[in-house]
Amino acid sequence: MGVIKNILHVVPLPRLVCVEQRFPDAHIENVPLELAALLRASAGMRSVKPGARIAITAGSRKISRMPEMLHCVAQAVRERGAEPFIVPAMGSHGGATAAGQRAVLEGLGIAEETVGAPVISSMETDLIGTALDGRPVYIDRAANRADGIIVMNRIKCHTSFRGKYESGLMKMMAIGLGKEKGASHYHQTGYEIMSEVVEAVGKEVLRHAEIIAGIGVIENAYGKTAEIACLEPEQIAAMEPALLERANSLLPRLPMERLDVLAIAEIGKDISGTGMDTNVVGRPYGAAIRGMEIATKRIVLSSLTALSHGNASGIGNADIITRRLYQAIDMDQVYTNCLTSTAVHAAKIPLVMPNDRLALQAAVKTSNLRDFREATLCCIRNTKRLERFYVSENLLDAMDMRRIVVLSEPFEPPFDSAGDLRLTYQEETTQ
Repeated sequence: MGVIKNILHVVPLPRLVCVEQRFPDAHIENVPLELAALLRASAGMRSVKPGARIAITAGSRKISRMPEMLHCVAQAVRERGAEPFIVPAMGSHGGATAAGQRAVLEGLGIAEETVGAPVISSMETDLIGTALDGRPVYIDRAANRADGIIVMNRIKCHTSFRGKYESGLMKMMAIGLGKEKGASHYHQTGYEIMSEVVEAVGKEVLRHAEIIAGIGVIENAYGKTAEIACLEPEQIAAMEPALLERANSLLPRLPMERLDVLAIAEIGKDISGTGMDTNVVGRPYGAAIRGMEIATKRIVLSSLTALSHGNASGIGNADIITRRLYQAIDMDQVYTNCLTSTAVHAAKIPLVMPNDRLALQAAVKTSNLRDFREATLCCIRNTKRLERFYVSENLLDAMDMRRIVVLSEPFEPPFDSAGDLRLTYQEETTQ
């Protein structure tokens, strides 16, 4: 890397300013109390008979208060005299193995001791019907052979397609519960018609599986629970599109239209299916969400979250990564994910630089600027946490300052002895 250092050492990096972005913060103060009330009012829940076995889905994303909410649902099932259990509903994640999917849930704090119900993890599926062009519809065998299924998931925009149904309850029933076998079939025709596939397969699951309720969760821009909807089976397909619209209105976003360099401290499957939300970084696979359009020349990634278990699928959307991120990648995890989703570009390896300093300098060097000193730079923790971040001082005039508070004077980027950037971001939301 001596030659690389010689090329890059002359590239200047701009001074940074710490800023804070203010979003609407309406949220549910007492999540268990709210959810318990919704469950008591649910006709599907009231139909649960004593002695019944009820499956509850759990996905691979880190969702605020999810272990607590799963505990609440399991308790409501037990109050009916029935026996709840948790089913990993995450397609091929976790390396498409039962042990891997159990480990993903454990990393998210979802285990029998935390949610009050055993986790039954298996990749076995049952064929329950066909959809669209005759492709088979599969569902997790343990869930299918239970007396009822409660589908639970966060509702939000997808990183790879647009439509009436994106990430949410319909996708959980189709791809999550379909495990690797189902997910492979549904991705086979690409993302262009994925929303239609999710709709058709989800409705087939609703017709043939014993779905008794759907619990959709919406988070605000601070990652707090903004809304919970407890839907009857017949309401899921009809009401989810409106919930998706509300979720999109609360998405965190960056307050600028153009960037030369976006530096992201961490990516991971617990953050987004593509490690970083492509809507936020300005590189959506399909159409961008209106109001989130941003043109980003270079994206730099520093690290991979431990909860990703080595699955760095989505790094292909970036331009430059650090060596420590590269060394954290488990290619078996990445390739299993990408072979299932058919998104092989997501596994492509960007330029690998020894540390953050050289990665940022490489990004500025390749941003096609006549004067490197004019580079605009934004540093964020991840694409879920956009309240506090850092921008180059020349960006202050280019941002919508009506919702921005400046927290510091300009300062030189702080690198440690290894050349890695040391910036302080907000703490994780516990609400």
